[in-house]
Amino acid sequence: MSCGEPHETDCSEILDHLYEFLDREMPDADCVKFEHHFEECSPCLEKYGLEQAVKKLVKRCCGHDDVPGDLRSKVMGRLDLIRSGQAVPDQDVTASPVSPGQAPQVAEPSQAPQATPQES
Repeated sequence: MSCGEPHETDCSEILDHLYEFLDREMPDADCVKFEHHFEECSPCLEKYGLEQAVKKLVKRCCGHDDVPGDLRSKVMGRLDLIRSGQAVPDQDVTASPVSPGQAPQVAEPSQAPQATPQES
């Protein structure tokens, strides 16, 4: 998405890192760069407002639920894969701890027993 106007920071870069901005997981200098972009780019500002509203809604509706530790580990493992640029497997990522630079292990798909025809 782009508004078609030239900006110091391209719209695609802003949208690629929008959640980092929302979660305040970036350096202050980058936050200032994003805020400046939102001042001059209404499509990105609109997307930011929408994502901020969704985040608030999720927190309000689900913020009190405890997340199982293994689910958190699986999600963090997938995020690590994505951030490192590795392909994300279709199977579940195991909840085993992962050292930096090491890919999480992939759980093998379960083998469902084959149904056999019943004799009459």
